[in-house]
Amino acid sequence: MRRLVFTIAVIAAAGTAFAQSGAPAISVDTLKNVTRTLSSDDFEGRAPTTPAEAKATGYIVERMKAAGLQPGNNGSWFQDVPLVEMTAQNVTPMTFTGGKAPVSLTYRSDMVLATYRVTPRIDIRNSDVVFVGYGINAPEKGWNDYAGIDVKGKTVVVLVNDPDWQKPQRTGLFEGRAMTYYGRWTYKFEEAARQGAAAVLIVHDTEPAAYGWGVVQSSWTGPQLELDAKGDHMDQSRAIGWMQLAKAKALFASAGKDFAKLSAAAKVKGFRAVPLGVKASVSFTNSIKRQASKNVIGILPGTERPDETIFYTAHWDHLGRCDAVKGDDICNGALDNASGVAGLIALAEAQVKAGPAKRSIVFMSVTAEESGLLGSKYYAEHPVYPLSKTVGGVNMDGLNVIGPSRDVVVTGFGKSELEDLIKPLIEAQGRVMKPEPNPERGGYFRSDHFSFAKLGVPMFDGGSGEDLVEGGVTKGHAAVLDYIANRYHKPQDEYDPSWNWAGAVQDLTLYFQLGRQLAMGSDWPNWYKTAEFRVIRDKARAGK
Repeated sequence: MRRLVFTIAVIAAAGTAFAQSGAPAISVDTLKNVTRTLSSDDFEGRAPTTPAEAKATGYIVERMKAAGLQPGNNGSWFQDVPLVEMTAQNVTPMTFTGGKAPVSLTYRSDMVLATYRVTPRIDIRNSDVVFVGYGINAPEKGWNDYAGIDVKGKTVVVLVNDPDWQKPQRTGLFEGRAMTYYGRWTYKFEEAARQGAAAVLIVHDTEPAAYGWGVVQSSWTGPQLELDAKGDHMDQSRAIGWMQLAKAKALFASAGKDFAKLSAAAKVKGFRAVPLGVKASVSFTNSIKRQASKNVIGILPGTERPDETIFYTAHWDHLGRCDAVKGDDICNGALDNASGVAGLIALAEAQVKAGPAKRSIVFMSVTAEESGLLGSKYYAEHPVYPLSKTVGGVNMDGLNVIGPSRDVVVTGFGKSELEDLIKPLIEAQGRVMKPEPNPERGGYFRSDHFSFAKLGVPMFDGGSGEDLVEGGVTKGHAAVLDYIANRYHKPQDEYDPSWNWAGAVQDLTLYFQLGRQLAMGSDWPNWYKTAEFRVIRDKARAGK
């Protein structure tokens, strides 16, 4: 649920393109074999801290060794990532009383709940319920949905995405159709905790959320992971979760409120939170397990400036055992993200074949992306290689397996100078670089490059777009929607031997060329001056 990248690519004459690029050929056999192996039922969906983790990380190390890499963490292939696993159990229905009629939400079908707090029991009784619109507090925009109300100890109901998400263009206070971080569910929980809310419920709506209820259900039930940190996250809200749209409407009706009218009002600057006059109650227990997971790190050391690093990243984890569909309860995660790890290994093979570069090239497969970018977050906050000496790199979260396209889509388009470097490479392939066609999905905030970006390191994240050579945007977009509806974060994301890897090879050739250019050169790409991460990068590079 953290991010959807469904890449679709173009290749008309692969052999000619590779010869022109001068890059070692990307191995299709590697892409097939690694994806098929990691997404097989034997790996049980690759959930962190399960027995499947050792099998998955061990296999990745085996492939990194075979590619010719060296251990990337001071002689070790691993970086321990301390995690705490919590599984909600005995979840009672969430009840709302005090309205025209009681409203009850059943766990899984009507709502999902979890907690960041490391505690054996959560018990919320008769908590006042407040509708806080989009739950945004953005002083720089003059917007505060919490203005004039104290929500300490209360339950807040929040809308997903940004107030202007329905605007067709990237204009408006919150960038219109393009989601800002204020629209991410992670932000809404963070802000509610800062405001002292006891519980937070986001109203699920498929279009602004960019995924159906099935994705929420599979991602928010079963074991949940968080970084194991001092204080056990007791500064967070006691309960966080989602509720079905129909149930939200029923709750508002019971409270004598019009959900549609209040949702419309929440889009307008100056909106003030609305107490619903009802009280919420729910309880559940938590099983707690503290256990370190692992990032896997390999390196091709540089020859002249080995302390300066280029990064390639791809997360190895997926959802493990999940809610069964037609008797299948293994979320295999073939596209998401066994294919990305396959790309990581294929790039390692190609870079080793090309020989050591002037700068070091690091290949990292991170854990717990599906749990909130935890592995990359931990690395960025506890780097093996100083971020001030990390030049930049490429993140891969799903490869192209569908067929030729004419475009390359950049996630978070218009943010970093990496775009200036990769654009000529894209054009040399006869393709065009484009912004995301669906920026409302918030893809920029949903994969591991964001952990680096927040701390100033520019990472390219993108891939082939929807403009198919055969069928155009209509067919390409339909393929994306089909994946979202039928396979994304479901047991149906399985390896398919009929997949067409040609586009993935061309995308990986771009990533090889970009990484090689950075590793052989002396440039330090920065964020554009308008990007929110520019100041962080400048301070890091200045040693401040």
